Amino acid sequence: MPFRLLFVFLLLHSISQAQPQAGVKTLNQKATGYQGIWYFIGKTGNEYVHKYSGGLGTYPANHYPFSVYAPAVQKTFFCYGGVTDSTSQELGHFVGFFDHITGQVSRPTLLLNKQTNDAHDNPVIQLDAQGYVWVFSTSHGTERPSFVHRSRQPYHIDAFERVPATRLDANGQRVAFDNFSYVQSYYQPGRGFLNLMTHYDRGVLAFDAKKNRRTISYITSPDGVTWSAWQDVAVMEEGHYQTSGQAGNKIGSAFNMHPNTRIGSGLDYRTNLYYVETPDFGQSWQTANGKTMTLPLKEIRSPALVKDYKSEGKNVYISDLNYDAAGRPVILYLTSKGPEPGPQNGPYQWHVAHWSGTAWQIHPVAQSDHNYDMGSLYVRGKIWQIIGPVEAGAQAFGTGGNLALLESRDEGKSWLRVKALTPGSTRNHAYPRRPVNAQSGFVAFWADGNARQFSPSRLYFCDEKGQVFQLPTTMKADLEKPIPVN
Repeated sequence: MPFRLLFVFLLLHSISQAQPQAGVKTLNQKATGYQGIWYFIGKTGNEYVHKYSGGLGTYPANHYPFSVYAPAVQKTFFCYGGVTDSTSQELGHFVGFFDHITGQVSRPTLLLNKQTNDAHDNPVIQLDAQGYVWVFSTSHGTERPSFVHRSRQPYHIDAFERVPATRLDANGQRVAFDNFSYVQSYYQPGRGFLNLMTHYDRGVLAFDAKKNRRTISYITSPDGVTWSAWQDVAVMEEGHYQTSGQAGNKIGSAFNMHPNTRIGSGLDYRTNLYYVETPDFGQSWQTANGKTMTLPLKEIRSPALVKDYKSEGKNVYISDLNYDAAGRPVILYLTSKGPEPGPQNGPYQWHVAHWSGTAWQIHPVAQSDHNYDMGSLYVRGKIWQIIGPVEAGAQAFGTGGNLALLESRDEGKSWLRVKALTPGSTRNHAYPRRPVNAQSGFVAFWADGNARQFSPSRLYFCDEKGQVFQLPTTMKADLEKPIPVN
């Protein structure tokens, strides 16, 4: 065994019997079935009840991936934020898989109880070159710890061990890597992990220094145990939300900006659209046209700016980032007039911004009825597709809605609805997520929930043709067929 692998093995083995931080234990328990987390934030005091709410087991757009296809075993491994029974709002981190050969899903493994009801703490999943399954248990801010776990065996989800991850701090000292938010994890053989993430900084804002700046950054590791120092991507005003993607060895970040002013300040007024990419695992960063950028970006009028929406008074919510056949970025996002739900802030306009090779081309896609109507973008040669809640659901002007499959054959200039995926549902469907290396049998993964009041939340996936399957809420066997939804 190579020395580095032996070192990692010994570290993992030594920690397996240790007590996790803050009483959060690695459970490795088999759940009875699939049930998602219901979550809300922001009481509105009107008929819309919440700023956003519903079945948010695959929330938010700034977490990725929730599923990864492993060709060696022809399985899609996935994670989600869930509960152990439909009356609970206590967030658990669960892992399962779909077997593309048999068409069966596994009984989910309950990895841990996160000891919160906050769906911002939802996990993300990744696989390494040896087939080990990694789960990054995120946190919303600094009040709760984060965790890294690795499966004990390649391509197995029955048992995980907590990884004693460390990072370099600002003084070059190695400290515990035990707090990270909004993680997007990428793995490249021979290089390891590059995780985009957010950390929180106080005392840096011009207005209200007590508030946190959401600082977007990236961090790398050859083995998932020993991590570099995090490197900031952008530090404009009150911070950013980033959503990322990968094409070959290229990793890109699309992000907005939170103003820090006396009026209209903070994440509720997120605006503008930016893009940067790294072709060499974070060693250098550039704009879509190849202009080298020095990070962190500090100026609002940066060359990384795709579109100025601040001058138009519009909010920007980024859904997905993918790449065309030539490796040029395509950003899927939504704009509105403000943060509160309801028709007064419409239209909730979906767009794609496509780098043509010489300029950003921005095209309208569809309109929906909520700021948090997130969708996923698929680029298959000349055929581009979107799966998202572009149709109102049972709770109009609530998070999510009825999912539809949209298609473009002219690089996003025009779009047609190909199929309604969830017509007639009594609960809104939200946050359909695109797997890494998505295969035809499992191309999107999401949850449903009532967008007005607490409800059970079910989990679903669909195939390339738009056939929807519900993951069983109770299972009698370790492997069962998912339930077709007509």
